[in-house]
Amino acid sequence: MFRLQEPLPNHEGSLLSELRLWMEAQQGLCVAYSGGVDSTLVAAIAYEARVEEALAVTGVSPALAPHLLQEARDQAAWIGIRHRECPTAELQDPDYSGNPSDRCFACKRELHSHLQPIAAAAGDAQVIDGVNLDDLGDHRPGIEAARQAGVRSPLAELCIDKATVRLLSRALGFPWWDKPAQPCLASRFPYGEGITADRLRRVGEAEAWLIGRGFERVRVRSHGLAARIEVPEDQIRAVLELSQTDGLVETFRELGFTSVNLDLEGLVSGKLNRR
Repeated sequence: MFRLQEPLPNHEGSLLSELRLWMEAQQGLCVAYSGGVDSTLVAAIAYEARVEEALAVTGVSPALAPHLLQEARDQAAWIGIRHRECPTAELQDPDYSGNPSDRCFACKRELHSHLQPIAAAAGDAQVIDGVNLDDLGDHRPGIEAARQAGVRSPLAELCIDKATVRLLSRALGFPWWDKPAQPCLASRFPYGEGITADRLRRVGEAEAWLIGRGFERVRVRSHGLAARIEVPEDQIRAVLELSQTDGLVETFRELGFTSVNLDLEGLVSGKLNRR
């Protein structure tokens, strides 16, 4: 059992106990595991409860940035849970590559078409994911695809929100408790703008370049051949300075962008979902 490294308030301590009991009640568990803070907490408690009957599976496609895949591997190894990587082919589905507003439904439909046989082969394990309470109030068509596939979301079922996920992860000593949210690379494209492996690679490499220079929370939105950089408002000046000293524009042009813009509003999650 993962021991608490710091005390929890009574309510959050009760939620952790409930989450552990929820996991223990399952015969086997197959975690749809992205490496984000939510699914990693779910994977950790699943492993704690079921050990050999727990498995974490990561869908691998061009929409998953390489550094995030490596983080998922490292975190699974730290926890001790068995980890499997499963190639997915959502780019071959026009419902995904055409980038409609319900693109995430096609993505999760593809993912769970692979996870269900894996779970069945693992002794009819229950597939679970890291959807938390806050996610239910956002535009997330993938949640419906998961529901149709019989996936359960223990965090949401127990009314555990994002702040509580981070609090529990920190108290349990997980080094990644404050890891920034990192939606898949497909979220960088406006709805209706087609998605290809090359376009995903270009955005991923642009973000990796900025992350390597200290910008942990960053998005590179792609509008045609134009890049729009989003960072927290207090880091905007640093990006401007970087463009003068470290060849930002030149690097982005080498990646295939024809222009580079900086969003003066700063980083706002879900900005492309605005109406």
